[in-house]
Amino acid sequence: MQTQRTALVIGANGGIGQQTCQALLKHGWRVRALVRTAPDARGPVEWHTGDAMNRADVLAAAAGVDVIVHAVNPPGYKGWDRLVLPMLDNTIAAARAQGARIVLPGTIYNYGPDAFPLLKEDSPQHPLTRKGEIRVDMERRLEAASRSGARVLILRCGDFFGPRAGNNWFAQGLMQPGKPVTRLTYPGDYAVSHSWAYLPDVAQTLARLLDREDELDAFERFHFGGHWLDGHAMLAAVRRAAGNDRIKAARFPWWLARLASPFHETMRELCKMRYLWREPVQLDDARLAAFLGGHLYSPLDDAVHATLVANGAIRQDASINTPSHVDA
Repeated sequence: MQTQRTALVIGANGGIGQQTCQALLKHGWRVRALVRTAPDARGPVEWHTGDAMNRADVLAAAAGVDVIVHAVNPPGYKGWDRLVLPMLDNTIAAARAQGARIVLPGTIYNYGPDAFPLLKEDSPQHPLTRKGEIRVDMERRLEAASRSGARVLILRCGDFFGPRAGNNWFAQGLMQPGKPVTRLTYPGDYAVSHSWAYLPDVAQTLARLLDREDELDAFERFHFGGHWLDGHAMLAAVRRAAGNDRIKAARFPWWLARLASPFHETMRELCKMRYLWREPVQLDDARLAAFLGGHLYSPLDDAVHATLVANGAIRQDASINTPSHVDA
């Protein structure tokens, strides 16, 4: 009889962390979580209070685990230079000590325009920003760790959206959190396509990949295609999900973000990532689809509807319909 596998999720209070906990539980895992503040309602997750910057906390929480999901990031783009790599080094140390696999949700920040528009697992990584350089360094460290006692799985995604995914473009940029959606404030040209990753789909994909641990190499990268659509299509999906064809098409005020950037770290880092909205950026998921097969992604309208409900942008009983017009 197979022993129940154990996963530690670092950053389980975040959007991807929460969804991954749920997906792993459904796939029969024992799930442990390392967070700074544990929720009052504990449920089936084994909560450990600690700090990802404290190696002793990470080592203690990781005792006996098979997988460590590294889903922790500094909030609001703040402190990346100081925090990101030390947190990852602690995860690597714990994985080496346990012989565990590290799971990292990857990003497209690693790439510059020389790799656009279609990003493959072996596309060159020449980032334009310091944040992108840090993400490249993270993956280099993980690849080195896979040769010295740890194993690694990177699932690279576009911009997240979904229930409880707060720190992302969809929830905080395209609309106002917790308020009825009346306009879509799009950060790019409405005609330029962009990659979106629905968090429950990402978590389910991670769980399916980990179910096939014996078939994975020591260092694995997969690209999660998700929903690749332009601003017109996203606006149309939001209108259908809200049952409101009067939701307006607006543009993100980059000029205001630039004015605030000298005094506001989050705005400063946001402006540096604008290039990702100026050109089409698509993740090639051919390798992932060939490996897993079957259905990978939820229908767009269902995903957008669930996200809007969870974010307080529409009521639970709002019906999905086809608007009379969808032009932006």
